[in-house]
Amino acid sequence: MDPIILFFLLGLAAGLLKSELRLPQAVYDFVSILLLLSIGLKGGIELQKQPFLDLAPSVLATLMIGLLMPLVAFPLLHKLGRFARADAASIAAHYGSVSVGTYAVAVAWLATREIGYEPHLPLLLVVLEIPAILVGIVLARGLSSDTKWGDVAHEVFLGKGIVLLIGGLLIGWLSDPEGLKAIEPLFMDLFKGILAIFLLEMGLIAASRAGSLKRYGLFLIAFGVAMPLFGSVVGATTGWLLGMSEGGTMLMAVLAASASYIAVPAAMRISVPEANPTLSLTASLGITFPFNVLVGIPLYWQLSEFIHRTL
Repeated sequence: MDPIILFFLLGLAAGLLKSELRLPQAVYDFVSILLLLSIGLKGGIELQKQPFLDLAPSVLATLMIGLLMPLVAFPLLHKLGRFARADAASIAAHYGSVSVGTYAVAVAWLATREIGYEPHLPLLLVVLEIPAILVGIVLARGLSSDTKWGDVAHEVFLGKGIVLLIGGLLIGWLSDPEGLKAIEPLFMDLFKGILAIFLLEMGLIAASRAGSLKRYGLFLIAFGVAMPLFGSVVGATTGWLLGMSEGGTMLMAVLAASASYIAVPAAMRISVPEANPTLSLTASLGITFPFNVLVGIPLYWQLSEFIHRTL
């Protein structure tokens, strides 16, 4: 098993066993910043090598995925799960957005196996953060004049995660390749070590959400597994239609299968304060993130291989 997955399992086990293990908040923040910048820089370096206009079909397709996923999730949660409208909209927005942590694990998984993928995937990662938030707000409130759209826009476009990802992309894109070599040891060579520490903390956090399952039952578990499986099919099919490689198709499946636990919770807190954040984070971080890390990523690779070999 990949060592970075074992770090996640260590954190998960420590949390479930009520260990005193905790990462200082400052360490977690530092590791998160390095992870986001590393992903952005790698994408920006590769974007230097291709015309931006060639990426338009991929960007538009990714925007459509971000709009589709919450529209599929909302009626399932509201009608079948009988969640309140605000809670259903908030959870749906999480599943239309994306998990940077899951994407990073998938990239490391491909790198270990020396499998290539399209260099503009980090750009699509940034694109997918945005549309689901807007759809979630509309599902919760409608096009209400009471919504503080200025605050929402500030959180969506100037939140820490988006700023770091876009900033990393721009730095990698605009920098002299020779100049970037000076920072490669921190942002490139140590990427998997940074990711391992991040996953240790994610395991601890996921364990802390496990108690909520006693209250919200089997539906949330079923939803937290079914939605990424559905999303992976949508993402992988989209990647194949766009002419991506097997690695790129797999990463598109990962993007569509993951659920946000950084950008969307912050935006929903501002726009839909009546929604219960425990429900959203239990589903996205307590169920879907562990499922994707432990089971989903190898499964999505098999899905990518199947699509490329049979279609």
